[in-house]
Amino acid sequence: MNKNRMNLRLFETDVALIDRAGAESLIPEERAREIIQGVVTRSAVLSQGRKLANMSSKTYRMPVLDMLPLAYFVNGDSGDKKTTNMKWGKKIITAEEVAVIVPIPEAVLDDAEYDIWSEVRPRVEEAFGKVIDGAVLFNVNKPDSWRDGLVSTATAAGSVVTLDETDNLYDVIMGEDGVIAKVEESGFFVTGHMADISMRSKLRGLKDTTGQPLFKNDMQGGTTYSLDGSAMTFPNNGSFDKSKALMISGDFSQLVYSIRQDITFKLFTEGVVQNTDGTIAHNLMQNDMVALRAVMRLGWEIPNPINSVQSDKTKRCPFSILKAGV
Repeated sequence: MNKNRMNLRLFETDVALIDRAGAESLIPEERAREIIQGVVTRSAVLSQGRKLANMSSKTYRMPVLDMLPLAYFVNGDSGDKKTTNMKWGKKIITAEEVAVIVPIPEAVLDDAEYDIWSEVRPRVEEAFGKVIDGAVLFNVNKPDSWRDGLVSTATAAGSVVTLDETDNLYDVIMGEDGVIAKVEESGFFVTGHMADISMRSKLRGLKDTTGQPLFKNDMQGGTTYSLDGSAMTFPNNGSFDKSKALMISGDFSQLVYSIRQDITFKLFTEGVVQNTDGTIAHNLMQNDMVALRAVMRLGWEIPNPINSVQSDKTKRCPFSILKAGV
């Protein structure tokens, strides 16, 4: 491996680096595409949301219906026909950068029998999926330009149902004023659910009036998790915070995202990788390591167009949350 002796520190303004050509032998184009596909699979948000066309600039202006037309009865054969109006607002998706650095021992790269890509790829996919889901769902480390996440948005619209110990879980989810009903009251239909893993046991424990489980037919077969015909997913990348929400339900066609830049790679052969507190995590030269940096840019929005059921945009929300009682 070609090593250029450079005095550098990652994350400083005078960073020196090996350009993309230096990593092409390690990350060919088809494998870069594998990363994008893997990130979408591992991210609950990207796998359930609706992908728009790729962005051609940092911002993407999205027209959103803001006023509905009105129709009128005509009074008699010669009555006047009235005019109406429609109006579109706009929402802006701003692309922000997501990145991760994967330090790799040089001895691993030199071992021709070792499939380095099989080790690097899942770690990169997992890291990207976790940070995207955390920001979109719970505002965790979200960029300033991004809108509030799903939980904050649903909370502001009053689309929240609290589950107390004495509550019937079936009624809280499926009944009047339940989680699903909250979305319907805003004029949307639920297409999917994201839930904390702890919800699996709560659902398995649901029984009808005769004591028979609602979600399991026997002890041997796997459990199919769906609610009112809509599939459930249980993110296991560490992003779901059950202290803020046990479940998020909604019309996931209203969660849209666009990619500005597919994943690109740069390979560093010298320098240091710092922790957030400034301490050194890895000294690449001293530890005989290289560092592979992966970067992508994307943005997201909730169009939330006006509809005939709920015209007040402050109360209209395509998502609702189930949260645990205090």
